[in-house]
Amino acid sequence: MALNRSAPIRPSKAPNLPNAPREGYNSGYFDQYSNVLRLYFNQIDNFGASLLNGSGGGSLTFPYGAFSSGVTQSAASNTATALTFNTTDFANGFSIVSNSRITPDYPGLYNLQFSVQIQSLSTAPEDIYIWLKQYTAATATLADITGSTGVVGMLARKNPGDPSHDIKGWNYYVSLASGDYLQIYWSTTNGTDVTIPYYAASGSPTKPSTQSVVATMTFVSAIY
Repeated sequence: MALNRSAPIRPSKAPNLPNAPREGYNSGYFDQYSNVLRLYFNQIDNFGASLLNGSGGGSLTFPYGAFSSGVTQSAASNTATALTFNTTDFANGFSIVSNSRITPDYPGLYNLQFSVQIQSLSTAPEDIYIWLKQYTAATATLADITGSTGVVGMLARKNPGDPSHDIKGWNYYVSLASGDYLQIYWSTTNGTDVTIPYYAASGSPTKPSTQSVVATMTFVSAIY
């Protein structure tokens, strides 16, 4: 992984050893040779000490991404629909392609965490299904991730004009190779009354806005 260049940890650099003299024993050459090696080993010692101390991990940079949506999302009844993102909150080695494809720059094992805000105006209970799809570049296929579906049961609205609300979130480990990407899909039993809404900031008391979808990707490990 890359190093944070503003932090005290610095990578060691291979020593530029002097050429051996053509004549016999030369004390100046051996002194110079030893000094170069000493400086190099000091670099290695300092690097290891900085990395292994209590705050050493704070000087490393790993791939990560945080994305969200500031729009209300809807889907036709019983139709698989990709959740979309229009805001990149933080990103290092990640991007959103075509509004829905969470795409890493580097292969690795990642932890996906996401949450969705849900609203229902239906007079009857409704269901929402949320699952993951992964595009595998090696086979050029987009497929559902087995076991990734979550089912959310929404209660009937409370009163006319007073919808039921819920927020759900969970996380998965996903292994992504170069060229792969991940998408979050959803469907609902009632495409007219059930949405994944964005809420503007409101008062009494003052509250910030609510993104309809939030997703983060955190690096866990390289793939071996």
